[in-house]
Amino acid sequence: MVSSSVAPTALPPPLKESGQREVFCGLTSIVWLHRRMPDAFFLVVGSRTCAHLIQSAAGVMIFAEPRFGTAILGERDLAGLADANEELDRLVAQLLERRPEIRTLFLVGSCPSEVIKLDLAKASERLNQQHAGRVTVINYTGSGIETTFTQGEDSALQALVPLMPKTDQPQLLIAGTLADAVEDRLVGLFQKLGIERVVSLPPRRSTELPAVGPGTQLLLAQPYLSGTARALVDRGATLVSAPYPFGVEGSRDWMAAAARACGIQQERIDAVLDPLVERGRRALAPHREVLAGKRLFLLPDSQLEPALARFLARECGMELVEVGTPYLDRQLMAEELARLPEGTQLSEGQHVENQLQRVRQERPDLVVCGLGLANPLEAEGMATKWSIELVFSPIHGIDQAGDLAELFARPLRRRGALQFS
Repeated sequence: MVSSSVAPTALPPPLKESGQREVFCGLTSIVWLHRRMPDAFFLVVGSRTCAHLIQSAAGVMIFAEPRFGTAILGERDLAGLADANEELDRLVAQLLERRPEIRTLFLVGSCPSEVIKLDLAKASERLNQQHAGRVTVINYTGSGIETTFTQGEDSALQALVPLMPKTDQPQLLIAGTLADAVEDRLVGLFQKLGIERVVSLPPRRSTELPAVGPGTQLLLAQPYLSGTARALVDRGATLVSAPYPFGVEGSRDWMAAAARACGIQQERIDAVLDPLVERGRRALAPHREVLAGKRLFLLPDSQLEPALARFLARECGMELVEVGTPYLDRQLMAEELARLPEGTQLSEGQHVENQLQRVRQERPDLVVCGLGLANPLEAEGMATKWSIELVFSPIHGIDQAGDLAELFARPLRRRGALQFS
């Protein structure tokens, strides 16, 4: 790992929570992954509930046929009375005949194989043999039983890593789904810094997987890719230790860490990035006026929480009451934890009732939480921000810092406008 020189902040031990959970299912990540790779199809093997979840999360697509679907398991399938493998083979054959543009088919388990009575790993091997040369079949689990919704992307990308070719060529690999326009901007900046070869995982076409090897510097764009990061390091990549590209400071340090890992001199880094920093701070200013001094409570949902807390505290002047996260990977979060204000209370895991009790005791100005908790808290007079919106929005990079801050300022402005004297 390429390390940083930031000194760690003194933080109290995190609260360890275990109990009732309130999170989206990992299947939700299909909504942004299928948009990223237009030649891929995500076939969920699950119940009607899973089909309704995906359709609701993605919205009704009238003008374009989506690149995801559900192979619905009935009572006979779950009871082991029907041969689900034969039915799956038939559905896949129909799908490929109808959609000849599909080049990668993801079989996504909605639950562990013990629950759905179907071994998708063996099914993928069989289907790859049946359709060799036509499509690549990959399986992973999007189960929401033990994971949070962003880990669906981690599982999907981890399943792609064994298929990536090997290379010794020096390069920068950015891991994590980004909006196309944001990725283009960031890649352009890296090339302006002098990094000649920049590749991405996931790629924009599933058949154009980047290579990986000892010459690869791995830069994570999302903080929830623990399994993917370790799989890439096992393939020879070197993990660059950096904060995540949220806000002006985080984005600058993220790009600077990658540039140093690729041998770029500090003078060139400053020349390219400093003008962007000044512009980003000007964009932040009007939103900081709304956010500064406001008390913030982040409930565990997306694993973005420590990085967002760092941005909101250091760049927007918010006071952190508690920063919850479903899972705390200290290696991947080291640079974020080092930048949190001294004394910040972290919590890892979830026990909804305990955390809601602390929220009600503290009465923060803003609560970042999942959809299932937002409306009840709004009814109790607290402003909320949906954490899932932060995954769908283009918030990475210095140019997006103002937009990111506006997402948090908006509910406070709205609540202010609704108050009557």
